[in-house]
Amino acid sequence: MQRLIQAPNIAIATVWCDLLCEAGMPATVQRQYLSSAAGQLPPSECLPEIWLEHGEHLDRARTLLDALQRLPQRRWACPSCGEIVEGGFEQCWNCGALMPR
Repeated sequence: MQRLIQAPNIAIATVWCDLLCEAGMPATVQRQYLSSAAGQLPPSECLPEIWLEHGEHLDRARTLLDALQRLPQRRWACPSCGEIVEGGFEQCWNCGALMPR
């Protein structure tokens, strides 16, 4: 097994791990329950970590996570309901209309 990265919290670690697994790179989240020891252990030692089952996936996994962290951020007004949508979303969360092209 090969350690890939520390995640800032368990929710993000789980999303990253699921993404890697879906891309054919088996991964696991380690230290997911260690946050309760923060204060008795250094905080940097308590963050959840993503571990790859196969070391040969390391470069591909880093590329995938880097692309995920650099998703384009947008701000647009929904043409159907006028809702302001921010972030990497291409669909209005108010009415479901797609972002205009």
